[in-house]
Amino acid sequence: MTEPTHDDVVDSRGPALLGGLRVLESTILAPAELGGILADLGADVIKIEPPEGDYGRRMTWPMVRLEDGSETSLLSLHVNRGKRSVVLNLQHPDGVSAYLDLARHSDVVIEGMRPGALARRGITLERLWEANPALVFCSISGYGASGPYRDLPSHGIAYDSWAGHVRVEHDPQGFSYIADHTSIGIHAGPAYAALGILSGVLSARATGKGCSIEIAQSDASVYFDWWAVEAWRSYERPLEEVRGSPADDGERRPPGPSGMRESVRYQIYATQDGFVLLMASEQSFWKNFCEAIGRPDLFQRWPGVRYGDHARGNTELRQILTDTFVTRTSADWLAMGLEHDVPLAPVNTSSSVTADPQFLDRFSWQPRTRFGADMLPFPLRVGGSPLPSHTHAPEVGQDSEEVLAEVVGYTAEEIAALRSAGVLG
Repeated sequence: MTEPTHDDVVDSRGPALLGGLRVLESTILAPAELGGILADLGADVIKIEPPEGDYGRRMTWPMVRLEDGSETSLLSLHVNRGKRSVVLNLQHPDGVSAYLDLARHSDVVIEGMRPGALARRGITLERLWEANPALVFCSISGYGASGPYRDLPSHGIAYDSWAGHVRVEHDPQGFSYIADHTSIGIHAGPAYAALGILSGVLSARATGKGCSIEIAQSDASVYFDWWAVEAWRSYERPLEEVRGSPADDGERRPPGPSGMRESVRYQIYATQDGFVLLMASEQSFWKNFCEAIGRPDLFQRWPGVRYGDHARGNTELRQILTDTFVTRTSADWLAMGLEHDVPLAPVNTSSSVTADPQFLDRFSWQPRTRFGADMLPFPLRVGGSPLPSHTHAPEVGQDSEEVLAEVVGYTAEEIAALRSAGVLG
């Protein structure tokens, strides 16, 4: 299968699932992904920005040069795609009034700054609900609206280092540095918040009464790894109450990947041209593997138990498997897994995964010619089709006049007055 060209846009697309849902989003930096998810699903997301705009456009790398010669961060291009941008100076009372007018015609307000940022600008929950009793309000922040870190300035890695996901490593000079890791909090927070918002909208439409939702990206980060966190908590109980795996004779090994270092039947092995992950922890899969490679003797000698047996610490078997895997390519091993029902997986990087045949089948790039940079679509299919296409991430305030006229019904004269007063930047 060939990789789609940069001009390819999938024509057969599913419905805009959230068509008719209007969202006001007041966010900076990565929390804008929350509105981005809702826009991906078809909502009309109106990004309210100060005159200088969300500085996420100038933050992080890579920076992408657009057709007009300007530069914008990939972060902004991705999380703001499909939105409309309205500039409102909330230091001006007319800006606050316009915000409340927009809220009157919306379903959701998102505050993606420090907790209480909108209230400090005069847009309190009471005023929002006075304008629209069915409004769902969601605050997404770093550490949430309570606790000793509530007002602590932070960025995305903070939530993962706090939650225990970031290892401390040292360079040859002895300096500590941030180890490579997958960002969790800045993505899980918006995903959990989107679920909460849609639940709130369902409730509001049934009862006519909105609600206030609050989520911390740090909370989301630690909850995303609930299995490990709860496992360590469980290990605080007496051994007779909480044991390890029966395959390990009840020994308590660390939960998650950190407990896999000595695993053998569930392990990464080098191939002729890369690496694969073997996952034959069930006895039936292990038997299939041994028969497929012509080594039934390995199963006869080390049959293991029925479930969860990784042959942990069996260095003799590990050496045999190491010598075996390096005799074939990764593609050969995957083909064998498909033929003989053996769980095997490629070991990719963020760069190499885009050439993987599974990726090429499941993803069609959102092309740079349309969005400013090649982007991944939201990973949801409806009736077998991807979600509808997006529009390019907006420039600061490019939709101010259109939105105020369309949504609120402001006249040209009223809009001109707001612009003259500096409310629209």
